[in-house]
Amino acid sequence: MKKIIIVHVVLGLGLALPPTVVAQGKPKPADTGLSYADEDRDWGIAPTMQLRTENVSAPTPRQITGGRVVRTVELQKMLAAKERPYLIDVATGTHRTLAGAFWLDGAGAGNLNAEQQKRFLKAIASFAAGRKNRALVFLCEDAQCWLAHNAARRAIAASYTNVMWYRGGVAAWRAAGLPMAQADPFAW
Repeated sequence: MKKIIIVHVVLGLGLALPPTVVAQGKPKPADTGLSYADEDRDWGIAPTMQLRTENVSAPTPRQITGGRVVRTVELQKMLAAKERPYLIDVATGTHRTLAGAFWLDGAGAGNLNAEQQKRFLKAIASFAAGRKNRALVFLCEDAQCWLAHNAARRAIAASYTNVMWYRGGVAAWRAAGLPMAQADPFAW
């Protein structure tokens, strides 16, 4: 008979994640931990280097070329570290977002004009304080939102080397019961 234990995970922000059942004696692969709100769902969409200009509310790939995908548990740990990443929410419309995120309303559109592109790059340069290796995490509503993917692709194309895409976005953060705040747009 297999023994079952309940594991309570407590991460850096002092918040406990919901308990997880783990079969004793059978190690759980490190890359399969907890996930929320489809953040790990595979719709079979191939990674692309192209910006999505139409149908931005559609299934996304599980990877981003030139950057990396970050999941809820990992992001929570990163936010408890000494040097926190900058959270950049690029969703459109009034909403609640992750506590501490900067909201660049509309910055994830796939068809920014030259002036908007220039303002976007200026905004992320200010977050990065001139450091191309500064951790930048782009997010939007959920795993069916291309806006954060687009914004992350722009940062990657601008030679930022520590670009992350929080694919699960606001929906995954909310499903994990983590701190949210009313978003106020950052002027960009």
